[in-house]
Amino acid sequence: MTTAGLIRAIQISTIAASATYGLVGGPAQAGSSAQPGQTVGQAPGAPLPIGLYFIDTSSFGSRDITPRRTDSSVNLPSFIWATPAEVIGGRLQLVVLQPITASSTRGAAYQSGFGQTLLAAQAAWKLGNNLNFSYLLGAYLPSETKIVIQNPVLHQRFAITFNGDGWNLTGNFLYGTFFDTRSASGTFYPDFLNLDLTATKHFGKWEIGPVAFGSTDLPTNNPSYARQGQFAVGGLVGYNFGPVNLQAYVTRDVVQRNYAGLETRGWLRATVPIYQDKGGPPEPSPILRKF
Repeated sequence: MTTAGLIRAIQISTIAASATYGLVGGPAQAGSSAQPGQTVGQAPGAPLPIGLYFIDTSSFGSRDITPRRTDSSVNLPSFIWATPAEVIGGRLQLVVLQPITASSTRGAAYQSGFGQTLLAAQAAWKLGNNLNFSYLLGAYLPSETKIVIQNPVLHQRFAITFNGDGWNLTGNFLYGTFFDTRSASGTFYPDFLNLDLTATKHFGKWEIGPVAFGSTDLPTNNPSYARQGQFAVGGLVGYNFGPVNLQAYVTRDVVQRNYAGLETRGWLRATVPIYQDKGGPPEPSPILRKF
């Protein structure tokens, strides 16, 4: 297992990091199935070497709501299989993810459960000159956990990554379309759009740089629904320990709409390659040759 392969493995965690973000706003609010900010620090546009990877992204956030705040914890264990197959010249990668969530809404007792399972496939292409692009298509399956989004969601992601000279400059658009906009309990689910942004630099085994993300509910034909949105900024630091690569970052909302308060959230990501085909991966890009 090469260190270069490990570093590249963390890039794929972007396609696995999905959560039931609607829990942080309380049962009357929906929000995004794909947790805003979950893919920052990654380079999802770049293809992976052939192999099997385990990635776990965890976060804890607190939203400033008076008189009592809302807290939430999201854990995102996932398995990623970077297959030897290609789609029009791009690496085909398959994803399975099972979120685990817990929340305390406005100071109430904590509730926890399994979130929506994500099943997805992604194709990632090298475009040349350290520029990469990927497209992900998948679905969040129905969930019976009351504190999270319950209805199935068609999910797409469009990522572009520049990874030359030690940089990771990435923009990742996450778009969700609900098959049914009403839950069994009557909660309204709008379609959503998220944008995760990364601008980090590697210095040896260290990685550091600013990150940001935004999210918004898309326009609906429901005049009684108050659309939600937010934009957050933060900083990331990472270190490659060899068999395990760790990243940590902290984000803070600078604006929000209909979430009733600003959120501060801490994140931790660990990536472990389980298997890698050393004879089959594409040639590493310059950002990986440094390790």
